[in-house]
Amino acid sequence: MKPDRRTVLAGGAAALSMPFVHVARAAGEPLRIAILADMNGPYSTLGGAAAVAAVNLAVEDFRKETPSIPVDVVYADFQLKPDIGLTVARNWLDQGGVDAIADVPMSALALGLTQLLRDKNRVGLFTATATEDLSGAYCGPNHVHWTYDSHGMATAVANAIMDRGLDTWFFIAADYAMGASVVRDATKVITARGGKVVGTVRHPFPGLGDFSSLLLQAQGSGAKVICFANAGDDLIACIKQAAEFKTTSNGSILTAMLMDLPQVHSIGLKDAQGMFYSSGFYWEKNDGARAFSNRVGERVRNFIPSQNVAGAYSAALHYLRAAAVVGHAKAKADGAAVVAQMKKMQVTDPLYGPANIREDGRLMNPIYLLQAKTPAQSRGGWDYARIAGQTPPDKAYRQLSEGRCLWLKG
Repeated sequence: MKPDRRTVLAGGAAALSMPFVHVARAAGEPLRIAILADMNGPYSTLGGAAAVAAVNLAVEDFRKETPSIPVDVVYADFQLKPDIGLTVARNWLDQGGVDAIADVPMSALALGLTQLLRDKNRVGLFTATATEDLSGAYCGPNHVHWTYDSHGMATAVANAIMDRGLDTWFFIAADYAMGASVVRDATKVITARGGKVVGTVRHPFPGLGDFSSLLLQAQGSGAKVICFANAGDDLIACIKQAAEFKTTSNGSILTAMLMDLPQVHSIGLKDAQGMFYSSGFYWEKNDGARAFSNRVGERVRNFIPSQNVAGAYSAALHYLRAAAVVGHAKAKADGAAVVAQMKKMQVTDPLYGPANIREDGRLMNPIYLLQAKTPAQSRGGWDYARIAGQTPPDKAYRQLSEGRCLWLKG
């Protein structure tokens, strides 16, 4: 299931299929948020058209608060190719009048953007990026990291499963920065608690569609836990094939670090039931989350928001509120000043608030442990999961005292 892209285009986002458009930067020019997205590929069900809709909803809500500041939204599909993404971003920043770049569902691209944003003094709102290096070795004054990171996701899932006495693990990971970060961070938790990683296999990204040999290796390892450190369509294919091949017939369980509701929907509860996964957002966690989810559903048919979509809304709205405090002209000229103001202000929306942004740019929101329901437990519709636990921010994310953010050391 992919969001209906035509519905989003009708909602007012500027489509930049050819995003190399010159827009002179002037005092009265709108603040411009650009969404660097996967619109049609394996991660499009996690964001894509729905992320564009979410940012437009944030702009609509901001206009009610501050109608005097004009805001534009543009987007481009970077086809999950970092070189294309960097080229689009550079042109946006040099010629497109873009002030902030959001979404970015690829760790390698996000890490590459950090220095570019700093050089151009614009803002990065990384709301769909997994690697925790964005607030570690690649931290800086011009970006924030929203929604989740590999450390938070790994901590929530690995601790929950280790609590159940399942202490031998096998990883099937996407072979790029995200997969490496997830395996690294989960392994720290597992080994610190006396567990053991008995094997790791990696596959190209995007995957080739046939994961049978990797699943057989995982089954043959004797691991109690087979953990998928991939996402999107690759994760869906892995879980469906695991059910087909009866991978867990030896008593092992499956888990995923980067699964979310759209994947559960695509997999179906018959095959996903019982799986633990983690998320920074669940659409039924409170009345505000339900109301937001319904608004997105009005823009993108047959879709309930993932954490990435909720994060795109939350970060965009907080960015705009901070820009209003700084002032329109200064916000256009000084991205670092807007980020500094974002860190001073509490995030107050019902999706990720109340929360604060740490000095290294990490939004300090809790991570929820979710478990996919059985078909009999579901009330129908999008009632696919239950909140099985919650990891508070100070336990979910890497401690600031570990000192990996060199920018803070001056």
